[in-house]
Amino acid sequence: MYPESDFVMLSALQHFVYCPRQCALIHLEQIWSENGYTAEGREMHERVDDGKTFYRSGVRVTRSAALRSAMLGVSGVADVVEWHKLKGQEEPFPVEYKRGKPKKNDADKIQLCAQAICLEEMLTLQIPAGALFYGQTKHRLDVVFTDALRESTILAAEGVHNLFRNGVTPPPEPGPKCKLCSLREECMPEVIAHEKSAKMYLQKLLQTLSEEGM
Repeated sequence: MYPESDFVMLSALQHFVYCPRQCALIHLEQIWSENGYTAEGREMHERVDDGKTFYRSGVRVTRSAALRSAMLGVSGVADVVEWHKLKGQEEPFPVEYKRGKPKKNDADKIQLCAQAICLEEMLTLQIPAGALFYGQTKHRLDVVFTDALRESTILAAEGVHNLFRNGVTPPPEPGPKCKLCSLREECMPEVIAHEKSAKMYLQKLLQTLSEEGM
């Protein structure tokens, strides 16, 4: 359990799984840059994050629900929580809105699972599943909160807390994910990675020359 003073933003888990360096740049160094992708995502969230509650097809829908979990040490907001009636009781079903399309990694699923864990802790119940709605495909992706996904979510939370505790921004790991990152110019992944490789090469060369001269 984490004290409230150590709580981090729930969204940091998604950033951490996607890229630890991105997470540090946003949450430790307070760097944020908007591009076309983030602008579309912000506009999508503004449409759903109005804090209203309404009914749709017999389902109660709550927007911008406040969340917290002492176990994960996080707090944040759920885009949408649907309340489905099952056996005379309402069961929460979290729905997270994303601009693009499903990712190859579990970053979005872990963010959604963290929301479910928050709701479970707050309401003392079990939530079996939720959904991710992607703006590019206009479809929902149902997500089952398996034991494996829950464990990955707990590990992601621990990773974020360790990152914040150390206060050190990790070096870049250039890859396909960098192309869509709004912090590409601030991060300079290729430049820094090249400089690091060059520095290691020079250190190795100097060590070799020193050993040969002995």
